[in-house]
Amino acid sequence: MAPHAISRFGRRLLIVFASWMLVSTVTAQTGTDTLTSQRAAFKQAYAAASQGGDSWRALATGLENYPLYPYLQAASLEHDIQLIDRPAVEAYLRQYPDLIPADDLRRHFLQELARRQDWDNFLAMYQPGLGDALTCDALQAKVESGAPLDFNKDLASLWTEATLPSACDPVLQAAHDQGLLTPARLWARIDIAADAGKGGTISNLAKWLPPDDSQVAQRLALALNDPATAVNAAANWPNTARSQQAATLALVRLARRQSITADTAWQTLQERFSFAPTQRDSILNALAVFHATDYDTDALNRLINLPASAQTDVSREWRVRVALAEQNWQAVLAAIDAMPPDQQQNDEWLYFRARALSELGRSSEAQNAYAVAAEQSSYFGYLAADHQGTSYALCVQQPVIDPQGEQAVLAIPGMQRAFELFAVDMIKQARREWSQALANVDPPTLRQAVNLADQRGWYDRAIVTFNNGPGLRYYTLRFPLARQDGLVAQAEQAGIDPSWAYGILRQESAWMSDAQSGADARGLMQLLPSTAAEVARRNGLPWDGADSLYDPTVNIELGTRYLAQLAGRFNGAPWLTSAAYNAGAGRASQWVDARGALPPDLFVASIPFKETREYVARVMYYSVIYDWRLHGSAAPMSTRMTPIGQPYSRLESQDPRKGITCPAPASAAPASSAPATATSAPVSSTASPNRVPATDKAH
Repeated sequence: MAPHAISRFGRRLLIVFASWMLVSTVTAQTGTDTLTSQRAAFKQAYAAASQGGDSWRALATGLENYPLYPYLQAASLEHDIQLIDRPAVEAYLRQYPDLIPADDLRRHFLQELARRQDWDNFLAMYQPGLGDALTCDALQAKVESGAPLDFNKDLASLWTEATLPSACDPVLQAAHDQGLLTPARLWARIDIAADAGKGGTISNLAKWLPPDDSQVAQRLALALNDPATAVNAAANWPNTARSQQAATLALVRLARRQSITADTAWQTLQERFSFAPTQRDSILNALAVFHATDYDTDALNRLINLPASAQTDVSREWRVRVALAEQNWQAVLAAIDAMPPDQQQNDEWLYFRARALSELGRSSEAQNAYAVAAEQSSYFGYLAADHQGTSYALCVQQPVIDPQGEQAVLAIPGMQRAFELFAVDMIKQARREWSQALANVDPPTLRQAVNLADQRGWYDRAIVTFNNGPGLRYYTLRFPLARQDGLVAQAEQAGIDPSWAYGILRQESAWMSDAQSGADARGLMQLLPSTAAEVARRNGLPWDGADSLYDPTVNIELGTRYLAQLAGRFNGAPWLTSAAYNAGAGRASQWVDARGALPPDLFVASIPFKETREYVARVMYYSVIYDWRLHGSAAPMSTRMTPIGQPYSRLESQDPRKGITCPAPASAAPASSAPATATSAPVSSTASPNRVPATDKAH
């Protein structure tokens, strides 16, 4: 073919391709514009539907095929729940039988029917499996119809619960009136409540026991609710099995709060009561562990001399922690050697074994032990690598992107709803649709779903999904950067390390922008509204109220300033400030006053609260991962672990940084003593200084 012919042919191809690209671009843009307008229209219609009535219908014109259309009528019905009748609800249930809003509507309408005491309609619509409250409502409907209760059929499953909702009260009263709550059955449930620490349940059940038995049961309730009063009263209790049970509960509870007082009471009560061996072991264990968390002078000897039958993993690890706090390195090795083999293999104890060997001058053994610990991708693994001067272990994988698999995910109606709910900021509902749609899918489908979520900025899906096994190696998904939220710039302006700020954010909320704690801490960095308002005032930043904390940009701007403010109290040390962020600055200062001379790794290991110890370890580990994500290498963890009292300064650009390597497959598992944040809770359970300080020692 002649050269000019080829040129004409090539030009024709280019023209055709260009035309196709133009059409495709216009079509895609049109589709995007349509979806954007649908989302805007849905938001307007949903706001109207949430006010009740039918005004939403005019605003929803053209949305009939939009995936979230069923949410509109459900919102209207939910608002008018006290006004609507059964046919209106059943019509919706028939139209959308398998949707989450239909399940919610049925549940809420049943609650309304119970409130109305419209038992005929209630029973007509009731389905089992809707929770204990509605189960009890159904039983009340049965009672109201005149039918007798059958304990085995109606109450046996409820009877195993340590607590029941108030809706069950009239049912239990009816069961009592029918003679079904025999003393044996009452004591069986009292024991369940005692094991669960539910003194209120015991008090409620005690009223149905004979007078003498009722008094005995109330001793159990007192032991749980007011252990100090109980141990004082126990001096006058008879030496019976139930009194021994109550005294045991009281002593164990009191040891957690006041170990010295509990110890004094034990000296008296062990002579009065014939405690069973298991009860004695339980008391001795609690006294030893909580004397240890209080770092009493005799704590180490108590733990060493604790009978074997009274030892637990917790008591054995506290034997190590007390020895570390005393820097008694021979005792550290002896305590680790006293652990079961599987407990010894925890990377924390691998690291501290190496640390002890090094302090004892056994350098060759120490280096070998450090090498084993350094194979772990974890806080302790990285501390060990710093001692060795080696790279950090990090085996990074990327899930394979399968376009066909992604399309299959997008074809799932529940996933269409989930992604649209996320797009219109109905995040809690989006998570519910996600969970229902992917409940039984295979791992490849789940991976494609997470990829799609990540592309949309729905970052917490990877954190929740890839929290064990091979998924731990998807580090780029599990540790998103989300630059659009401005964290790097805000951290720099606040004068703190962005990698550390990312680590705090990741631990606090797992990237759930709508996270809200029981103490009302909100958003990505879990700020209390009162704290955020004060930070805004101090820094001259705008403050638009508590709900603004759900805006990632606002939350990060205020959160980084608060973190910088807190760091100023602790010489800027990231590790110590992290402890203060979790447990409260006041409590962190108390620990510094008591053990401020300890090296940072020993100080962290000796923190009395398990939650705070693990919080610091996770944040420091996450900071390294984020440093790698931002720069391709990481500042040594040891540079973040400055001794107490020594000012912290960030690594300069010319300072050495740590590389990342993946150990040989035989020795490198995707393990971490700093695992992903808890999955089931959309709200962080940690207790930051702008929330409620942690109070649970040792556990």
